[in-house]
Amino acid sequence: MTAADADAAYTPRRPARHLQVDVRQHWRYHLRAWGDTRLVTPERPALVLCHGYMDVGASFQFLVDALHTLEGEHRYILAVDWRGYGLTEGPPTDHYWFNDYLGDLDALLRHPELGLNAGTQPVDLLGHSMGGNVVMHYAGLRPTHIRRLINLEGFGMPALPADQAPTRLAQWLDDLATPQALRPHDSAASVARRLRLNNPRLPADKADWLATHWARPAQDGQWHILGDAAHKRVHGQPYRVEEVLACWRRITAPLLWVEGDLTEMDQWWKGRYTREEFGQRLAQARHGQGASRQVRLSPAGHMLHHDQPEALAQALQAFLDGSAPA
Repeated sequence: MTAADADAAYTPRRPARHLQVDVRQHWRYHLRAWGDTRLVTPERPALVLCHGYMDVGASFQFLVDALHTLEGEHRYILAVDWRGYGLTEGPPTDHYWFNDYLGDLDALLRHPELGLNAGTQPVDLLGHSMGGNVVMHYAGLRPTHIRRLINLEGFGMPALPADQAPTRLAQWLDDLATPQALRPHDSAASVARRLRLNNPRLPADKADWLATHWARPAQDGQWHILGDAAHKRVHGQPYRVEEVLACWRRITAPLLWVEGDLTEMDQWWKGRYTREEFGQRLAQARHGQGASRQVRLSPAGHMLHHDQPEALAQALQAFLDGSAPA
């Protein structure tokens, strides 16, 4: 790296510290922490951030920095590396179950070393994409643990009719017998290029910084993505919309839903699931419940916390501080 490169490198405004705690017997969970429990008050509880599919907790650094610019170091924030991602360590596995994320999150929020005490001191809970789906479910299962809930494009999945379950499960069996791998990269710069290929709106300095947290070098000299290739296998658990909505209807926390104006759901579901259908699910689940706000950021795609961290921080601060409308 040249001196010019160093000058252009992204520097976090609020650096994180690293925590590791044992969760559910076999997992050593890694979290990034900004501040500590001395910052927690009933009006400003801990904010817990849950990343999405094939991502890591470090992905939220830009949002944390934008919040820091708005309010300083007055909030205790934790970002999770889910099992099979980032620096979280656990036993080898050939598949991941959605419900395990719920179990892990419940254990983390009650873990004595983190000082969250979610059973007696509710937290503010945010999830992006897959993490958004996790936090929505969790807020319905443990409604008293959550003060305010934020979902960043956790759309859920297309409905799976019951008669398609055998096909889905057979595909899962086939996937279990199929080796999975993630392509390594020859340098951190190559990882950064991959990140910007996935999201051209990600600035180069942020891509360079995130690349060193999204992957790491191994003894073979290659940079390996910090995500288990087993995540690529099809999910064997059928998605039942009725069961999902039954959980969502139990949510009592005010909800902030945030999406990007450039997000195209057809890129994932090819017409099998639309934004309109998600809106109907959300309206049905939230009917008659407490305060709710929807925000659309522009220009922003699915990685909206990378595309518009400042605008997202403004919406988040307003919502958490109680100025979001009912």
